Amino acid sequence: MLSSLLQQAEAGALLWLPDLRALFAAAPDTMPLILRLTCPDGSERDYRLALPRWKTDAERTFLRQLLCAQVYNLLSAFSGSAICFFCDALLDELAAELPACFDRPDGLGKVKNIARRICGDLCFRIAPLTDYAPLKRETAPAQTALGEKLRQCCRAAETGGIVGLDVGGSDIKLAAVLDGKLLYTEEYDWNPAASPTAEGITGPILTLLRKARAAMEREGGALNAVGLSFPDIVIRDRIVGGETPKTKGMRENTALDYETEFCKIRELKREILALCTPGGRCRICNDGSMAAFTAAAELAAGGEDEAVSGGVIAHSLGTDLGTGWLLPDGTIPPIPLEMYDLLLDLGSFPAAALPTEDLRSTRNENSGMPGLRRYLGQAAAYRLAWELEPSLLADFAREENGVLAIPTAPEDLRKPALSHLMALAEAGQPAAEEVFRRIGRNLSVVTREMEWIFGKTPPIRFLFGRFVKPPRCFDLLREGFDEAGIGIQLEAADENLANTPLMCQLAAREDVTVAQFGQAVGAVYYAMM
Repeated sequence: MLSSLLQQAEAGALLWLPDLRALFAAAPDTMPLILRLTCPDGSERDYRLALPRWKTDAERTFLRQLLCAQVYNLLSAFSGSAICFFCDALLDELAAELPACFDRPDGLGKVKNIARRICGDLCFRIAPLTDYAPLKRETAPAQTALGEKLRQCCRAAETGGIVGLDVGGSDIKLAAVLDGKLLYTEEYDWNPAASPTAEGITGPILTLLRKARAAMEREGGALNAVGLSFPDIVIRDRIVGGETPKTKGMRENTALDYETEFCKIRELKREILALCTPGGRCRICNDGSMAAFTAAAELAAGGEDEAVSGGVIAHSLGTDLGTGWLLPDGTIPPIPLEMYDLLLDLGSFPAAALPTEDLRSTRNENSGMPGLRRYLGQAAAYRLAWELEPSLLADFAREENGVLAIPTAPEDLRKPALSHLMALAEAGQPAAEEVFRRIGRNLSVVTREMEWIFGKTPPIRFLFGRFVKPPRCFDLLREGFDEAGIGIQLEAADENLANTPLMCQLAAREDVTVAQFGQAVGAVYYAMM
């Protein structure tokens, strides 16, 4: 079985992690292993695996990579202070090799860096399978009146000056609101990954806020509150991750101490509050969490309390994939939930061997591993387009020293290239249409992985971002997503979701769309949560 899988991977075939788990679970003569994760809050979670027996060093290496991927995905979702492997003697040696795999400062070590910033450290332990004792099942939390809580924060946004910011990898979107009126929106293009300092990331955000404050003051108002959607791990309004593509330039800047420089981003809330009136508010959350909150607020405003009663999961799909979860009590779980870097495909060996800078590679630039960023979002669209029909990128892709890429200088062609692919898909070009179908299929794999990591999740996924803006592109995404038949419904966060007063104002405008600025408006409401 393992030999056949390796042959498929060498031929370029995809080997999805959920498929491998299902295959091994049904196979005879496998070895059991239980992973126990100790989360940052001290709670524990167990995950059962079955591994086939290996015959060659290559098969053994593959199983080690599979174990690493599953540990990495759990830590990407929850972080943690400890991982314990309960296994029999035959797997002891294999499990003992994993700590060294996570000791590097990059690659798999990315999640260990985050765990250190959140928990202080991460330790690995191995115990005999006979020592395993099942965890006690926790009682499910009681349902709360989430719908009314969301409506209250929307009503609170009808007074005062509030700014919502949606920070992305290619642009920052801003919505300025004064006494319940959408004063203006703005989109600021940028490339934060190229910045060697924290100021290159925080500076544009603060400049946009100063501009919005000045506009409010001209209207006789003031800046009272700010809601910020930021693409990194955010826990209790503090940016604590530091391992995203946005800080790539900082991490590579040898002229500074990265941890010291990153603290300037971690303390962004303090700088924002300095721009607000005394007693002002600033709420910060991950961009995926903002998507979940925004969807929930609009559903609640539309009277669909049942749809939000069990919580809401949403994705923001643009430069990367953001994922967020609003719990039934209206809180955002204090966990990383970093889905965009998940390891899902253990195959595609030829593409995984290419440099990370090459658009044909399946390896993420920030982690160096075949992460989800190359299967969903902007980079995925480029890679799949080239794979299906290279002429789709004829006016955008450039090859230099054997590396094929979309240039970012002297002109940043990333957004124009994606817009071009979307226009072709809208026009019915078959290969371009297939690009978006495949991204939808890949999103269904992410959903399956989330079900393994978290257990049962809400039955609807709301999708925000640039990929939703053209209706045909979203329809294609949903076609691919639905092929998996996993019983999850994919919904677009577009004009049909506009129920709150501010979102209705946004939907009524002809120069912008809800898909484009929806999270910025959601951030306005989140500021009052």
